Parts: sequence; C-alpha cells; structure tokens
Amino acid sequence: MAGSTPRKRSKLLLKLGVVAILGGIVVVLLLRGVDVRGVIANLIATTREVGPWAFFGGMALLPAVGFPVMAFALTAGPAFGPRLGLPAVLLASAGAIIVNILLTYWLARYAFRPVLKRWLARLGYSIPVVEREDQTELTILVRITPGPPFFVQSYLLGLAEIPFRTYLLPSFIFPMVNISGVIIFGDALAEGKLRWAVLGLSLIVAAGLVVQVLRRHYAKRKKSAVVPHGTE
Repeated sequence: MAGSTPRKRSKLLLKLGVVAILGGIVVVLLLRGVDVRGVIANLIATTREVGPWAFFGGMALLPAVGFPVMAFALTAGPAFGPRLGLPAVLLASAGAIIVNILLTYWLARYAFRPVLKRWLARLGYSIPVVEREDQTELTILVRITPGPPFFVQSYLLGLAEIPFRTYLLPSFIFPMVNISGVIIFGDALAEGKLRWAVLGLSLIVAAGLVVQVLRRHYAKRKKSAVVPHGTE
C-alpha cells in the first residue's frame, strides 16, 4: 500500500506548496488592507444561515467524494456552537462521521468496487490482501498513517474486504479525536475562550502522540516477526 520514496516526497512537496500558497495569499490580503477577520466572519455567518441540517448532512456525504472533513470541523464550532452548544455540535459531528464511514464502506465493498479499484490504482494506492489475523492491525495502521486522505483510507479498507465489525470502531475513534480537538479549538477561538482553545490543541497533540506510539509499536512487531530465531 505504501508508495515509492519519490512519490512520497512529491506529495509532501505538494502539501508544503499548497500551505505556502495559502500563507502567501493571506499575507497579500493583509498587505492590501483586506479585512481577513471580516471575511472569515462573513463565511461563518453564511454557514450558519445554511442551517445545521444541511451543514452536518454535507459533513456526512461530501467527504465521500474527497471534500476535506477538516473544513467542516473548523467551521462547525464557530457557526453552530453559540446556537446549539458545543456538546450538540460534537454529537452531530460524530453522527456525520459515522454516516460517512458507513457510506464509504458500502460504496467500496459493494456498490462501486471495480470503478473505485481502478481509480485508486491511478492515484498510486494498491489494495492490500489481508490475512484474517492481520485485519485489525491493518485497519488501525491505515487510519493512523499520514498521507492518504480520510475518504481514501475508507475506500482502501472497504476494497480490502475488512469485516465491518473490525472496520467500524478504529475508523470512528481515531479521526473523531482529531475532529473533536479541531471543533473545540475553532469554537474557542471564535468565543475567545483561551482554556478551551488549549483543551482543543491538547486533544490534537494527544492524538498525535498516541499515533506515534502505535506506529512504533507496530513497527517493532513487524521487525520482530521477520527476524529469524537463532539457536543458542
């Protein structure tokens, strides 16, 4: 499933390039006197006018076709936190993520399997062949490996015919911790709540640390599995 080193480097350079371009756009807008905060406020107000049903419905469906789920997470708190309350926003986001992982699993495993298989192959992702005893480990590794977008991860696991009971829990827990941190952080920034902003960042950092620990754990297991046992 892992791509070649040049491909990984090109993807990293592409991401850095996108970040640099976005940063440059913000700087140019600031230098030209554009009220960036006002633009953001208008965007949030427009999102709020769309309404929570349409917003969280979009959060459930649009990531299945590649729309970044974090774009929803960043705006969910500021747009709907004051109206619904942060717990309700987190609950609605969790529901949207569950619907999304159910949808993408069904599409990959049953509905559009041949089409998705060819499409992912063009993107450079190969479908893993998974032994039964390795299914849980692979599901966790796919969800914690940086690189493949959220929807690509779901399609890969569905195409690999990971059993649904194995697929569901890791597919929900790992992204939801990050998404919750981003929602809390965005809501705290909009409301000027420093402590909640720290909490949101702490969740994101904690999720990153857990991912690093898990990756090292599975890497050690893989090394120990291929090292031949010598005789004393």
